[in-house]
Amino acid sequence: MVDKSKPRQKNIAKGLSLGLLAYFIWGSFPLVITALASFANPWEIVVWRIVFGFLTALILITITRTWKSLFAVFRDKKMLLWIAVSSVFIMINWQVYVIGVSAGRVIETSLGYFINPIFTVLIAVIYLREKLNRVQWVAIGISVIAVTVLTIDYGHLPWIALTLAGSFGIYGLAKNKLGGKVSALNSYTLESGALIPVAIVQAAIVTSMAPGLQITQNGWQGVVGLAIFGVLTAIPLILFGSAAENLPLSWVGFMAA
Repeated sequence: MVDKSKPRQKNIAKGLSLGLLAYFIWGSFPLVITALASFANPWEIVVWRIVFGFLTALILITITRTWKSLFAVFRDKKMLLWIAVSSVFIMINWQVYVIGVSAGRVIETSLGYFINPIFTVLIAVIYLREKLNRVQWVAIGISVIAVTVLTIDYGHLPWIALTLAGSFGIYGLAKNKLGGKVSALNSYTLESGALIPVAIVQAAIVTSMAPGLQITQNGWQGVVGLAIFGVLTAIPLILFGSAAENLPLSWVGFMAA
């Protein structure tokens, strides 16, 4: 829903609880991909992640009867711009993450989420002019040292980790800018809907290459597995969007640490 009046007061407790729940669900994703979706290649997994995530959002919009507020978002060009930004960067994040996990580079993908808090806090301080206290600066310093040690131990520049950290940091900024003006459910519905054409093109490319789309080649289990992953894509992102509405962006960064 778009609200051009004074932004509502942030609910810190709600933001923290929803954000932590989102990160808990995300922590299960490597197991989910391995158990439910490993039969498909990373490009196909992302296709169904978009499709089933969007369908989940439509069902939630219908249940909550918020179609009117969803359409109202189209009247605010500034909000649509931030939704476009969130769509682009969450697509990058999804694709790189699934490629990393599918390729067995789970350690590097995990490193991306160690780096993300640093990147997010820097955005909050530099772009949003948020202030950190001494304890928070110390925490950031310790995080930088830890990430540096892990990177050196990894042996080379972790491009997957850096891409994941950067894309999700900018996604968090976009969700923060939408806070109080567009609901988390509405913003996720629009950003996932904007990616449907990308999913169609990507599905066509996968179909043109052997062995093609695999969703129906593994019986009902394959369809259910990819559908579950799509649902699990939608839920934590909606929770995260609501958390970002209610927290300063720097808090979102520290929460991920």
